[in-house]
Amino acid sequence: MNNRFPTLFSPIQIGTVTVPNRFVVPPMGNNFANTDGSLSDRSAAYYEARAKGGFGLITIESTVVYEQAKGGPRKPCLFSDDVVPSFKAVADRCHAYGAKLSIQLQHAGPEGNSKLTGYPLKAASAIAPSAGREIPEAMPTEEVYRLIECYGDAARRAQLAGIDMVEIHCAHGYLVSTFVSARTNKRTDEFGGCFENRMRLPRLIIENIRRKTGGNMPILCRINARDEGDGGVDVHDAAAIAAYLERECGVDGIHVSRSIHIHDEFMWAPNITHGGFNAELVTEIKRAVSVPVITVGRYTEPQYAELLVKQGRADLVAFGRQSIADPELPNKARNGQLEILTPCIACLLGCVPNMLRGNPITCAMNPAVGRESEVKPAEVKKNVVVIGGGPGGLYAAELCARRGHSVTLIEKDAELGGHFLVAAYPPGKGEITGAIRSLIVRCRLAGVDIRTGTVATPELIASLKPDAAIVATGSVPLRLPIPGLEDCGCITAEDLLTGKFDAGKRALVVGGGMVGCEAAEFLTEREHIVDMVEMKPVIGEDIVPEARKYIMANLEKHKVNQRVNARVKQFYADGVDFTDTVTGEESSMRGYDTVVLAMGYKSNNTLEEKLRESVPEVYVIGEARQAPGNSMLATGDAFNVAIKI
Repeated sequence: MNNRFPTLFSPIQIGTVTVPNRFVVPPMGNNFANTDGSLSDRSAAYYEARAKGGFGLITIESTVVYEQAKGGPRKPCLFSDDVVPSFKAVADRCHAYGAKLSIQLQHAGPEGNSKLTGYPLKAASAIAPSAGREIPEAMPTEEVYRLIECYGDAARRAQLAGIDMVEIHCAHGYLVSTFVSARTNKRTDEFGGCFENRMRLPRLIIENIRRKTGGNMPILCRINARDEGDGGVDVHDAAAIAAYLERECGVDGIHVSRSIHIHDEFMWAPNITHGGFNAELVTEIKRAVSVPVITVGRYTEPQYAELLVKQGRADLVAFGRQSIADPELPNKARNGQLEILTPCIACLLGCVPNMLRGNPITCAMNPAVGRESEVKPAEVKKNVVVIGGGPGGLYAAELCARRGHSVTLIEKDAELGGHFLVAAYPPGKGEITGAIRSLIVRCRLAGVDIRTGTVATPELIASLKPDAAIVATGSVPLRLPIPGLEDCGCITAEDLLTGKFDAGKRALVVGGGMVGCEAAEFLTEREHIVDMVEMKPVIGEDIVPEARKYIMANLEKHKVNQRVNARVKQFYADGVDFTDTVTGEESSMRGYDTVVLAMGYKSNNTLEEKLRESVPEVYVIGEARQAPGNSMLATGDAFNVAIKI
C-alpha cells in the first residue's frame, strides 16, 4: 500500500462518529432522486460508487425539510416518514464499504421554486436574490418556529435511516443564510438586528435536532467564508459565526464554502480558477474553532490537500466535482495509481447546468456518473475498431475493452488527444493534459491495440474484419467562402495554440466564440497586442457563464478591442474588411502582423458511408456526428455506444 498521503488516510473523530479518512464527498445536487422525494436506485448506485472508491465521508445532497420549500422536481425530501426506507438503502450500501454518511438539510428560501411547490418563496426579508428573480416573502415569525421543528423531524428521520450525521445548510443565499447575513436580514423581530439575533435561527435548529435525535447524532454546519456581496458576510464574520456555532451551539464540525448564487464563479469555479482557491479563507476560520473543519474549492488531486491537513489549516477536504469525475480518487491515491486518475477539468458542461435545469447530472470526463449499474460485461464478445484518438474515441475504446471486446484504435496523427490537445493550451486548462494521459493509460491497461500515425482507410478497416466500427474523427476548422481567405496567409487558432505557427506582435482574431476568446487570451498572456472581430452581438456567447466572467475580465485587463456585429466580407494578409450588421456601414481592421482564424468547426466524417458496406455495425460519435460540439458530447456519445455494442 502506498503511504504518500498519511494525513489524508488517518481517521478523524466528528462528535460520536469516527470517519476513516479525510476524503469527503460534499453535498452536490444530482437530480437522481424520485419525484416523491425518495432516493432512487440511481441515487444509491451513485453514492455506493463513491463509498466503494474509498471516500471516508459522503454527504447526501441538500435534502428538503419543509414541503413548501422544494427547489426542484428531483430533490430528496425528508418531511415524510414514507421516504425513510430509501435513505436507509443508501446508508446500508455506503456503510458496507466502511464510509460514513452525512445528509445536508436545507430550505431553499429565495432560491426555491414557487411554481413547483405552489407556495411563495420565503426568506428572512423580502429581497430578491438577483435581477429578474421572484421577490420572496419575509417569513412570518410563527412560521420560523414551525420550520425549526421541521429540521428536527427531518434529522430524526435521517437517524432512523441509519445516516451518521447531519449538516445544516447555512450558506449560498438559501434560507438560513438569509437570516445569518446582514446583507439579507432586515428583520426587527427576535431573528433580526444584532449578530446574536441573526444567529438565533441556526442555534434553535441545532437545539431542536439535538433534542429530537437524543443528543448523539453529530451536527455540522455549512457556512460561507464570504458572501461576495456588498454588506454580506466576510471572512472575519465567518470566523465569528464558526466560533459561535461551536461554543454557543455545540456543533461538531464546520464545512466552509463560499459565495451566494450571483457570484457562483466561487461556488462552482471554472477551469481558470486554481485548485484550493479558498485555502486562505478556510485557514482563518480554522484558527477560530477546535472542531473539525471541512474545506472545499476545486480540489482535484491529493498533494495540496495532504499539505493543508498536515499543516492544520483544515481537517478534511471535500473533492466536489472531482468525486463526480472519478469516484475512485481515494483508492487510486492509496494504491499509487494517480496516473489513471480521471481529473475534473471544471468544464461545467454536464454537472452544474443539468443540476440547475432539474435534469440528472452527467460529466464530460465520466459519463457513467449515475449510470454505474449500466456498465456490464458484454454478452457477445466482438471485434471493435475505433477511428479517432480524441476524448470520445479514447473513452469508447477503453469502455468497449473493459466490457470484454477486442478493440483496435486508429489515429492518423502521431499523438493521441484530438482537439483535447488544443484545448489544453489556453490559460487555466492544464488539467486537460492529465485527462488525455489518463485516457491513454487506461486504454493500454484495458488491452486496446493503439495505432498512431495511421490513416484509417476503408481497406485497412476491412482487413481488421470488425464486427463494429466507431467513427470518432471529430471536426476540422470551418473555412467560410469569404473572398481572400484561401490566399491571405492567415493561421488557425488550432495551429497557433499548438505551436505550429507563431504570431506577430499585433494580431487580429477573427471569431469571438470560445475558441477565439481562448486564442486571444493565449496571445495577450504572451504580450501580443490583440483585437477581435465577431459577427454576433456578444463576445463569448458559447462560453459557460462562470468561465465567461473570468475570460471577459482578462480580455478587458489586456485592452483587447472587441468589434461585434461585424460580418467579415474580405480577408487580407494584414486584416479584414467587414460590414456592420446593425447599421450596414462598411469598415476595415488592417495593419496586423497576423490574422488568426477562429470561426468554429465542421464535422469531419468521410468514412461512414463506405464503412457501412462492409462493417455490420457503424456508429458515429462526437463532433463527427454533430459540430460544433464539446467534450461532453464526445464522451457521452462514446458511453452510449460502448454500452450498446
